[in-house]
Amino acid sequence: MERTQIRTLGPRTAAIWATLRADLVDRAGLTVVDVGGGTGGFAVPLAEAGHRVTVVDTSPDALAALTRRAAEAGVAERITAVQGDADQLADLIADDSADLVLCHSVLEVVDNPDRAARALAAALRTGGSASVVVANRAAAVLSRALSGHLSAAAEVAADPAGRAGPADKLRRRFDATGATALLAAAGLTVEKIHGVRVLADLVPGSVADGDPTGLLALELALADEPPYRDIATQLHLYCRKAAG
Repeated sequence: MERTQIRTLGPRTAAIWATLRADLVDRAGLTVVDVGGGTGGFAVPLAEAGHRVTVVDTSPDALAALTRRAAEAGVAERITAVQGDADQLADLIADDSADLVLCHSVLEVVDNPDRAARALAAALRTGGSASVVVANRAAAVLSRALSGHLSAAAEVAADPAGRAGPADKLRRRFDATGATALLAAAGLTVEKIHGVRVLADLVPGSVADGDPTGLLALELALADEPPYRDIATQLHLYCRKAAG
């Protein structure tokens, strides 16, 4: 079988792509569902690697941009755009139809994360994998404290959902234990947990621009190493659907 290639992207998503590459090597023509996939930052590279991707997103503008981007990349025939969200996923995607589901920056904003997680699991075939990225509570505390907003940092730390009051744009934030429990209850086994943007959101822009290769290497080196993983902006959980 021809080896599946996925082009290298930047340090902000390096840990996610490293895990995807490792799982997708020598697996061609997979059926992928990207929930909240927006303009195709993941869908287009996956389609370029030969996979068929359905992107589910609430924004018609984002889906229009996805369609243009796919056409420009020459992969329009391998990408399908569907308007909807994770709360509707069970009505949009057939059960047991996907080899891989992406759910990045979604579970923190949906009405019902438990229902959304169950829908992700239901969409997967047995043995299929799910790439789930969630906002990390610890990073939100640190970022607010470092920017001088101590009361907001304290509120995030104390709030059961990890929110900084009613004006917070996110409905909830997670730690590794809570996210793992949510996915396990839905029938998904978490195999790997990585930090996403361990340093990319902390270093000055001049440093990132001056040595992007060094930043990329350091992100990958620290992504699965506590305590660095545990202060990353996001947590990446890679899961598998076992036989029921």
